[in-house]
Amino acid sequence: MARRHPVRDEHPTSGRGDAGASHRASTDGTGTADGVESGGAPGIGRRRFLGYVLAAPTLTVAAQLGAEALAPREAAAATPALIPSLPGPAELLDLNELLTLAALPTSNLITIRLDADGTAHFALPRAEVGQGVTTSSAMIVAEELDLPLDKVKVTLADARPELLFNQLTGGSNTTYSTYTPIRVAAAVARGRLLQAASLVLGEAVGTLTTKAGAVVSSAGALLGYGELAAEAAALTDTAVHVELKDRADFRVIGTGQRRVDALEAVTGRKKFAMDLQVPDALPTMVCRPPTINGTVRSVANLTEVRALPGITDVVTVSTGVAVRGRTFGQCVDAVRALRVDWGPGTAEGASDATVLEKLRRAELPLVVPPLPLLTKAVDARFTFHFASNAALETNCAVADIRADSAEIWASLKAPIVAQEEIALKLGLPVPAVRVHVTEGGGSFGRKLFHDAAHEAAEISRAMGKPVKLMWHRTDDFRQGRTHPMSTSRVRATYSLGEVLTYEQRHTSVATDFGHGIGEVLTAEAARLPVADLTFSETMFQLTQISPYHLGVTTQLLAETDKGFNTGSMRNIYSPNVRCAQELVIDELAGRTGQDRYAMRRRLLKDARARAVLDKVAEVGEWGRSMPAGTGQGIAVHTEYHSAVAILAEIDCRPGTTGRKIPGAYTGPRVTKVVCAVDVGLAVNPRGLEAQMMGGIADGIAITLTSGLHLKDGHFLEGSWDQYFYTRQWNTPPELEIIVMPPTGDKPGGAGELAVAGAMAAVACAYGRATGTMPTVFPVNHAEPLAFTPLPTVPPVPASPTDGRDRAL
Repeated sequence: MARRHPVRDEHPTSGRGDAGASHRASTDGTGTADGVESGGAPGIGRRRFLGYVLAAPTLTVAAQLGAEALAPREAAAATPALIPSLPGPAELLDLNELLTLAALPTSNLITIRLDADGTAHFALPRAEVGQGVTTSSAMIVAEELDLPLDKVKVTLADARPELLFNQLTGGSNTTYSTYTPIRVAAAVARGRLLQAASLVLGEAVGTLTTKAGAVVSSAGALLGYGELAAEAAALTDTAVHVELKDRADFRVIGTGQRRVDALEAVTGRKKFAMDLQVPDALPTMVCRPPTINGTVRSVANLTEVRALPGITDVVTVSTGVAVRGRTFGQCVDAVRALRVDWGPGTAEGASDATVLEKLRRAELPLVVPPLPLLTKAVDARFTFHFASNAALETNCAVADIRADSAEIWASLKAPIVAQEEIALKLGLPVPAVRVHVTEGGGSFGRKLFHDAAHEAAEISRAMGKPVKLMWHRTDDFRQGRTHPMSTSRVRATYSLGEVLTYEQRHTSVATDFGHGIGEVLTAEAARLPVADLTFSETMFQLTQISPYHLGVTTQLLAETDKGFNTGSMRNIYSPNVRCAQELVIDELAGRTGQDRYAMRRRLLKDARARAVLDKVAEVGEWGRSMPAGTGQGIAVHTEYHSAVAILAEIDCRPGTTGRKIPGAYTGPRVTKVVCAVDVGLAVNPRGLEAQMMGGIADGIAITLTSGLHLKDGHFLEGSWDQYFYTRQWNTPPELEIIVMPPTGDKPGGAGELAVAGAMAAVACAYGRATGTMPTVFPVNHAEPLAFTPLPTVPPVPASPTDGRDRAL
């Protein structure tokens, strides 16, 4: 991707430190001599915490935290808005804070172990699915432990039910919730190493320092951490107080680091579920129904298919007919050969039009009418079509189910739920089911669900053999999870240039929250006939923040139709809700004669949001003269203690929209994006830049090109060459990411942040370029299909034999 400007990192290497003494260990291991932290308050404060040295042969440590570990909410900056809005629920307590509070009671069960070779090992109770959390976690350990980054080894923890809510990966929560516990545990280890070195050297702890994995005495003597690991171990669990480093002393956190798994990834040595060699686990696939969630009535040719080359087993399961063979190619042939009589599914006969009609009927009413002669109103309704939640790595899992035990390998973001529900299904005690979390090739919310793991367990039990289950790409698109179709009905009243009221009624096909918040009780509650809507409304209110003062503001959710396999695809509701609001802001600015950027700036509640908006307007040259048929759009999104602003430019001229690329839909092209992001404290600015780039690509896709077409109870798209995610020809040739200087002592959420901002900015740019506010997304959805749909029977296409031709 070419850039006119280099990616700009405005995050200084050392950070902007608070006033106060730098971190120094004392004889009691607290890091202070008098028990007063740098801010001046006695006792445990913002940087002073309680941790544990655990009984173990080598040094093993953990954190013990309370609610004080949460960063305090900053008050919103004063704003010149004439009619301020009351804070919404998510401005008082958002989903990120809820997940963090739920995780705190078991933070002491997350440990760091230091081995005799001086290597620190940390089993992260979260999933690595490409977002880079193993890298950022290793950086946090390295920082607080004064250890080289390559001496920190981060692995993924198996399912641990004792962690309760502390093993869920979602809501951009991983770094936010684990940042302090990891630091505390690492600081405990550092203090213990200093005490051990003090005994060995016969010197006071206060005369010792740590550097690059060694304790250094005032006379220059060095003792490596590995030499001290056994000496620093404890016979019993011991509570200790520690003080964390001051931000001014950071040497790792805040610096741009490449991913710790980069070499393994580019050399093909990284291990995903399908790379594992589990004894006797053979390739397995499922012949799936032609409509969503159809069922098997009968199979006409089981004996014939069982006799096909390489096929070892064929069994009927709840989701279709499973085949096991020597190779996946043989499995594909067997799936295609099966002749199945299918029963109806859960969305039989459904189409885009029928679902849209259900959504219209389920909309909650708007209650504030415009008052003739006193106020005017912007009224709009937006439609957002189904979007695929298929990741580049198809759904897959390995399972070995025996009479009294089970073992599962899969990329799972809610492994405790998977373990508990699989145990229930198999009739086994939870400890008898071992669930290993593997690294995943993408997720975006998809791996919150353990569909493949559950299915692999069912197949392995039915066959009595280990299986290596992989979904076909077409399975993922037609039977996998989708972002639900939805509408947003918006009314904003205004008078004399001021917004008086803002109402938004978001209506969605039901979102499945069957993963709960990480364990089986909330997972089951989220499925109850009444509680599911309550759960969805709670999630909506905990995630939706209007960054603007828009007078009396209400945003409500209604849901309908549970016949689809849905999920929380990267942001849950935010991209659609924010896109609709930003388009209405543009319309309000146009009707009241205000500049779109200036109006946003005046109405913004938060100073950090205003700063990122100002930055993109400056760097992106907001308001510059542009040719007819092109346009600029600008948008702001705040969530999870972070803020992003995005300026996008788009080309909608016929010469661009009419360009021809074989087998593809082209249409408008985003030509430039400037993104400014503030996450409080960026642990790894390079990783943050990558997160923003991915989110921008997602936002462009769901605005312009990527949506599913529903017809006769199934989706027409069957592969990535039919589902037009952002391709190279739709990627902006000019892209600039600006990481703002630190505005806090703790990182905010980033994983989902850019998607909503990018979607809104691109939609606003499209509206300005065409002169018409877009109301249907993706904007190309009504266009003639750019592909010939694959048949539904057989459910998967034949394995290609023209790969070389396709590569030319």
